[in-house]
Amino acid sequence: QVQLVESGGGLVQAGGSLRLSCVASGSIVSISAMGWYRQAPGKQRELVAAITSGGSTNYADSVKGRFTISRDNADNTVYLQMNSLKPEDTAVYYCNAEIIKVLTLPPKNYWGQGTQVTVSS
Repeated sequence: QVQLVESGGGLVQAGGSLRLSCVASGSIVSISAMGWYRQAPGKQRELVAAITSGGSTNYADSVKGRFTISRDNADNTVYLQMNSLKPEDTAVYYCNAEIIKVLTLPPKNYWGQGTQVTVSS
């Protein structure tokens, strides 16, 4: 009923840039927060950046100053602008959203299918 679709991943050389997008669709009343997580092979999933509907942001220390998260609330879309990419940024990036489908019920968490980001040396 609710689907998150990421796009924008790909292969880029170190120092390059990519912009990820995630669109939430389906039965949505509101989205309280959206964010990006990533998971590299053999490693745990980690938070990259998050943003609330009010615009408050949070970043992992490893990406501060290089990545910027933004959103378009009207389109239920979140973006992740990634600059000065490093090989260590290589991972599958997942979109996450805290979504209210029914106003009287608590919000639920939803995940996208992930998009691969590969940064070469």
